[in-house]
Amino acid sequence: MIKKDEYISEAEWQRFLAFSQELETPCIVVNLRTIKKNYIKLQNSFPFAAIYYAVKANPANEVISLVNQLGGNFDIASRYELDQVLALGISPDRISYGNTIKKAKDIAYFYEKGVRMFATDSKEDLKNIAKYAPGSRIYVRILVENSATADWPLSRKFGCHPDMAYDLLVQSRDSGLTPYGISFHVGSQQRDIGQWNDAIAKTKYLFTALEEEENIRLSMINMGGGFPASYVQPTNDLSEYASEITRYLHDDFGDNVPQIILEPGRSLVGDSGILVSEVVLISRKNNTALYRWVYLDTGKFNGLIETLGESIKYPVLTEKDDPSAKEGEVILAGPTCDSMDIIYEDFKYKLPLDLKIGDRVYVLSAGAYTASYASVCFNGFPPLKTYFMD
Repeated sequence: MIKKDEYISEAEWQRFLAFSQELETPCIVVNLRTIKKNYIKLQNSFPFAAIYYAVKANPANEVISLVNQLGGNFDIASRYELDQVLALGISPDRISYGNTIKKAKDIAYFYEKGVRMFATDSKEDLKNIAKYAPGSRIYVRILVENSATADWPLSRKFGCHPDMAYDLLVQSRDSGLTPYGISFHVGSQQRDIGQWNDAIAKTKYLFTALEEEENIRLSMINMGGGFPASYVQPTNDLSEYASEITRYLHDDFGDNVPQIILEPGRSLVGDSGILVSEVVLISRKNNTALYRWVYLDTGKFNGLIETLGESIKYPVLTEKDDPSAKEGEVILAGPTCDSMDIIYEDFKYKLPLDLKIGDRVYVLSAGAYTASYASVCFNGFPPLKTYFMD
């Protein structure tokens, strides 16, 4: 049984219930107080770092405006995110174009709007930056293997081998760009803190080699995201991440630690959201089946795409949760006419035996990569609506 008090205080739970009881399902309720608390905790844990919020995690204007008020910067993935952030009055010098996969015309668009910091991991992309964003600061993303220990790995599509990163930074200097730094991402919801140690060691090698052999002195490390939200699988507290990562930095760089950038997404906004759903149907596949199938009005195409491969295991509660209630294992599935729309089948959740059609089911820690991932109209279902609690 999921213990609610491990994820949310009773006072906040009651405030959420009062706020959400009349809302039509499915929807997400985001608590802005939680985001503020998480931001301050991250800032205090890494006082030497600049925070660049990964807008893709939750691109709502309310979230972006809050991060802006708190003094944060922004990691942007597309010209559409750029337009949204600029429209909120945010200065382009607080924006990084962190997507390594981009069109030449989008590079030119970012440059025209005033952005001067670009990520890259390939020769052709770097050529486009040199042509359409002359003089800009460049940071190169390196490959980091993290598929075994991150719940949502990011190790194959992005980044390049350190040897290529070396060449790209030399090429950036020779192309009139400013070689600025190295970036990496150890994987989203990374539970092995040691992954940062390996990545920082690779970064130190590049800093040293480029300075000694090419007289290129880098000044920044972008450590990406990876810090956890509160899902079913346990993680260390952020304070332990901060303590160990700070030690790794000083082990490699001594007292001359470069400028550090963090790009949190999940760790800032994940715990802030509760997805409110409703039971559509409960059935068994035969008369003696051990498991009930519980179909919700939300699923992989309605905000829970990160349950693909059962990677992210959200805490799930129902309105009938009671410590003394009898429970049984279930298979959770979504409402669409697609056989892939099964949320959890191998990892068995236990839900009350007296659960009925129409009962509400609450998916906790659903503030990141849910509404922004939901389909526009698959099977005609509209995108998830998001509501905000101050």
